[in-house]
Amino acid sequence: YKYRHLVENAFARIKHFRSISTRYDKLARNYVSMVSLAFTIMWLPMYC
Repeated sequence: YKYRHLVENAFARIKHFRSISTRYDKLARNYVSMVSLAFTIMWLPMYC
């Protein structure tokens, strides 16, 4: 249950990125790269 809560919170936080929630990118590779960048931005402060 602990990991499920962690994943749900991560997806809730990633929806705050406008380009991801509205999916402006038409190509799947651009969308996936934006999602990767958003997760990197979210988790970078944890380790710095």
